[in-house]
Amino acid sequence: MNRTLATVIFGLAASLCWGSGDFNGGLASRRANASSVVVAAYVVGFVLLAVLALIWREPFPSSVDLFWGSVAGLAGVIGLVSFYSALAVGQMGIVAPVSAVLTAGLPVLFSVFTEGQPSWLQFVGFLLALLAITLVSRPQRVKGRPKGLGLALLAGCGFGCFFILISRVSPGATFWPLAAARFVSVLCMLVVVWIRRQPVLPTRNVAPLIMLAGILDAMGNAFFVLAAHSGRLDIATILSSLYPAATVLLASIVLRERMTRIQTAGVLLALIAVPLISA
Repeated sequence: MNRTLATVIFGLAASLCWGSGDFNGGLASRRANASSVVVAAYVVGFVLLAVLALIWREPFPSSVDLFWGSVAGLAGVIGLVSFYSALAVGQMGIVAPVSAVLTAGLPVLFSVFTEGQPSWLQFVGFLLALLAITLVSRPQRVKGRPKGLGLALLAGCGFGCFFILISRVSPGATFWPLAAARFVSVLCMLVVVWIRRQPVLPTRNVAPLIMLAGILDAMGNAFFVLAAHSGRLDIATILSSLYPAATVLLASIVLRERMTRIQTAGVLLALIAVPLISA
């Protein structure tokens, strides 16, 4: 299979898994404390990744790969806590697109410096995809003075650094470094929950949603690593970062939530960007 095509397929698979996982996690967070939902979903993801590593008989990774996975997990949880904090004090119409563009933009810049410039068609696709991410992540009009902008920038840096760091693991290592990342994330989230004195365990009625969210999130991480190993990091990141489109589409289908014109335009731009990026 062509390396670019493999990267596109794995990247889109990651975005579908992450977007679907966010949808289930969002439903669970409506019925239980958000922090406890995240902790439980991360635990599910850690267990799944460890089991997959054993099933696939993946060799235990080197200390370097474990280091990259652990640091990536730390960056990811910093991004997550900052993102939730930004949403708590600011407006989603500002927080979401700012963090989303940084999340995708940082690995693209890193890839340009380490792997060279993409083709001009791919570059146009990147621009369209970044615009699509911004539009899809912008569900409401912005009014008043922006708040939480600094936290949104920190969230985007955290998520973007996760993409960069986890892509540094060896090509033969997939599940164990991701399990290490999840383990570190769980420990950090437990500290955050303890400091905030929030409940650690969610209610039982959201267990199926949490299980599904944790499984999909873990599979999304695995697909992203496969995408990054099979081709350019910028292609893998841009396509994986289209996950808000999957969340929005699921919300419109399952919950009958109406997509705004801006979100619809973002989805259409994403459909145009994919073939350009895969050129």
